[in-house]
Order: sequence, then C-alpha cells, then structure tokens
Amino acid sequence: MKKNQINHDQLFKELLETFFAEFMQLFFPEAYQAIDFTHLKFLQQEVFTDVTAKEKHIVDILVETRVKGEPGLILVHVEPQSYVQKDFNERMFIYFSRLYEKYRRKILPIAVFTYDQGRDEPDTFEQSFVFLKVLRFCFYKLELKKLSWREYINLDNPVAAALLSKMGFQEKERIQVKLEFLRLLTRLKLDPARLELIAGFFETYLKLNQKEEEQLSQELGKINQEEAEAVMQITTSWHEKGKIEGKIEGKIEGKIEDICKFLAKKFRVDPVVTTQRIKQIPDLETLDNLMEELFAANSQEEAQAIIDQYITRTLQ
Repeated sequence: MKKNQINHDQLFKELLETFFAEFMQLFFPEAYQAIDFTHLKFLQQEVFTDVTAKEKHIVDILVETRVKGEPGLILVHVEPQSYVQKDFNERMFIYFSRLYEKYRRKILPIAVFTYDQGRDEPDTFEQSFVFLKVLRFCFYKLELKKLSWREYINLDNPVAAALLSKMGFQEKERIQVKLEFLRLLTRLKLDPARLELIAGFFETYLKLNQKEEEQLSQELGKINQEEAEAVMQITTSWHEKGKIEGKIEGKIEGKIEDICKFLAKKFRVDPVVTTQRIKQIPDLETLDNLMEELFAANSQEEAQAIIDQYITRTLQ
C-alpha cells in the first residue's frame, strides 16, 4: 500500500470492533436487545475465493456471540467507497452460505455501504421458478450516505460521532458538521486512545481546509463558553500529539536515510533496496543502535547480517 493511500477497510474494522455494542445499539436496536455482549469474540477474517470470477473476497468482521441464548455469529461486511460492484446481494449470500457451511450456526448478516454517492442497494437475494420459490435471503443494510447527519448529533454515541463524516450533508454544511462533531466529543468523555480513534476516523473523511478552520473558530465563539473551552482542550490535545508524532516520524526517516547513505558509500549497497528493508524497523532508538553496529562492520555481508538480525528481532 502506498504511503498516502487510505486503508478504508482497516479504519472501519477498528471503529466497529472497538465500539461494536454502540454500533448495534445505534443502527439495529432490535438485534441489540437479543445479543449477549458479555459473550463476544471477534474471529479471524475469512477469505473466500471466487473461482468463477477469479477474485478473493474478505469478510471484514465476524463476531461469535449468543443471540437469544443460542450460539450465533454476526457477519458485518463493509462495502468500500472506492468502487461499486454489481450483484452485491448475491455475494453477501455467498459469504453467508460459506460461513454457515463452516460453522453451522445462526448468522446475522449486516452490510455497511460507504459510497460517496447515494445508491439503492437491495437487501435481499432470491432464487425461484414460476412453480417454486426456492430462496429468499435477507440481510440488514446500512447506507451511510442516505442518513441525515442532523438526526445523530444529539445521540451520545461514539459511532454516531465518527460516522457523521460519512453521512449525507451538503458541501456548505461541512463546518457545521465538524462543529457538532466536536461538541458531541465533549459529551462522550472518552479515554485518550478512543478519542484519538474517533477523531482520526472523522478527519480522514471530513478534513477542513485552512479557511474553513478559521470559520469554525468563529462559530466556536458563538456557543457556550464552557463548551467552547472543552472543545478547544480536546482539539489542542490531539493536534499537539500529531505534531509530536510528526517530529518523531521525521527523525526516523532522517535516520534511515543516513544509514542508507553510509552503506551506499562504504559498501556500495543499493540505497533503494536498503531503505525498503530498514523501514521495517520503525523505532528511533533501535535505528540508533543499528547504525552504531553498522559502523563497525567490515564487509557488505557483515552489514547485511546485522540488518537481518535487527529486522528479525523487530518482527518477533
């Protein structure tokens, strides 16, 4: 994956696994009432190979739980925003049927559509003849772009806060959406790690430009002073954290560059290849130790062996 490419699947997976109960309560309250959240286990991602289409498909979230006292599974598949595939309802049925074949349990299927444009996705898959109705498969569907963001701003729910950025709003409402998101965060009272997760998700999909940020500051001046101060405290905290992380990342990149230049000059090692290998060591202190040992190396082979040792230790 390219450095600036967004891993949408991973973002949604982290959000929904962290706040799974809140997700179900927000969008599927009837099912929420039937689920035993004290018995909740996220299973390893399932990969299905479609031989006919020559494609591989991954089930994003598979949850083992109890529904109405019976062992069951909840399948949540997130359909990404980058492309639209035909016959999704058929693919959802295939996911369901293969999971049922493997686990032989009741399965609650859920599809989350994150397209930027609103669509009319079916939530059933049917097979029939004129003389016999063979199959009617149904699943929950959630089309984020069809949701009105204003209906969720008064719900103190972390999933609602994050997904405001993916709901339906007009371009001129971007600043207002960000403002209401920040106000909602102050009411949630999240710990720093979860706050960072929610804020990072939101900013991935709704990031204001400099002019909009200035307008947002003006809007903050119009709300209750105590609330405005709470908002500023939260935003200052994660902005400062971002600056610190940015500085550390810059130092790491500089250290990797120094190591590669040294190896290229002393042993004529290809700096491009070396850079890709050493990037597997993302810790500044470890890179410092590596550089010290490389200074003492007497040959290209010895230097490569040292790098191999450090990479192995990092990946263990």
